[in-house]
Amino acid sequence: MGDTLISVLRQLRSGYPQRPGHFPQSIVLCGVRDVRDYRIHSSREKAIITGGSAFNIKAESLRLGNFNRTEMETLYRVHTEETGQIFTSEALERLWALSGGQPWLVNALGYETCFRMKAGRDRQQPITADLVDTAKENLILRRDTHLDQLADKLQEERVRRVIEPLLAGNDLAVEFRPDDVAYTQDLGLIRQQVNGRIQIANCIYQEVIPRELAWNIQSGMSQQTQ
Repeated sequence: MGDTLISVLRQLRSGYPQRPGHFPQSIVLCGVRDVRDYRIHSSREKAIITGGSAFNIKAESLRLGNFNRTEMETLYRVHTEETGQIFTSEALERLWALSGGQPWLVNALGYETCFRMKAGRDRQQPITADLVDTAKENLILRRDTHLDQLADKLQEERVRRVIEPLLAGNDLAVEFRPDDVAYTQDLGLIRQQVNGRIQIANCIYQEVIPRELAWNIQSGMSQQTQ
């Protein structure tokens, strides 16, 4: 993957001066982070190449943000229109609190509640806050792909420099490196309020992140005592 990505980026870079003849005028590279933040492992060159050095001609970086409350409810309303099954107001409130509008969590909670759980498959019964809480626990315990990748991101030093002080109660942006904050926010792990205070992005992350960090510490201690 590393050498392939580097090859693609360098082909784009070499063809850039030839625009608009015989070369694409615009290309969208879609990923989970800004291309400048990628650290690409090149087996051919036996080195780590940063995305910024491999591809420094980008026009703009756009981030696909979270759903707002209205958008989340509109998505769930599609299910209601298709099946007749309603979400109680308490369930919608809980879904918003748990997901914060994070697209994967919004969809995963809805799918778990309405399709995987037996109680939720009864279309004559409404989706309640209790069902949503059960769905949340199922996702966490099952460590579905997104949450498993979340644990991997916590191994990155620049992410830990933001997350660990937050868990200790330090939530002012002036206490963090701006690049670390921007990077962690791009990953969707935190949100920043107008007054500068930083929070873990949503209730599920607030529950999962401390568990993962504690597990890593406990695992390290176990290895040292062996």
